[in-house]
Amino acid sequence: MAVPRQMRALLQAVNALLRKRRYHAALAMLKGFRNGAVYGAKIRGPHALVMTFLFRSGSLREKLRAILQATYTHSRSLACFVFTYKGLCALQAHAQGETYQVHSFLAAFIGGLMVFGGNNNINSQINMYLLSRALFALCRLGVEKGYIPEPRWDPFPLFTGLLWGLVLWLFEYHQTTLQPSLQSSMTYLYQDSNVWHDISDFLLYNKSHPSK
Repeated sequence: MAVPRQMRALLQAVNALLRKRRYHAALAMLKGFRNGAVYGAKIRGPHALVMTFLFRSGSLREKLRAILQATYTHSRSLACFVFTYKGLCALQAHAQGETYQVHSFLAAFIGGLMVFGGNNNINSQINMYLLSRALFALCRLGVEKGYIPEPRWDPFPLFTGLLWGLVLWLFEYHQTTLQPSLQSSMTYLYQDSNVWHDISDFLLYNKSHPSK
């Protein structure tokens, strides 16, 4: 199917604009917004779908609404953060004439406060995810820079044991300190498995269905 002449001319004009170096920073902000929205939806959609149908009660309509709301919130927040971060980085570089490492930290600090500063379930999950990755990366960076002696043996098994020991102790004796989604998952695994009445809720279902 042939592309109309006017449409072809419009596409050529848009592509020419996209190739102009003087607009690169602004266009990078827009594409960052686009990528943030797409990635947020890809990450949150499947997660919300599984967690909602596993652990959330309510009608199908309520569950679908919860899935769409969570996906929209994550997608919008990530898009806004990427847009803000790239904009602030570009602004600092323009103001100082070149890019410095501190620009990245300051832009992300301000963007994080603005976008992910609200204390809600989705922001908590995102921030906890980042915290674990950041701590791992800082340990590796400390070893690379010589601030932390390089281990003579693999510390991962010890780390794993301490982590699981700590989280199960918290769940068994200080459960309310854990994030709600983690509480739900661990309740399903470690508490619901202590209760059954017959073969139906021992093997087929987690909990017996009320008789009608």
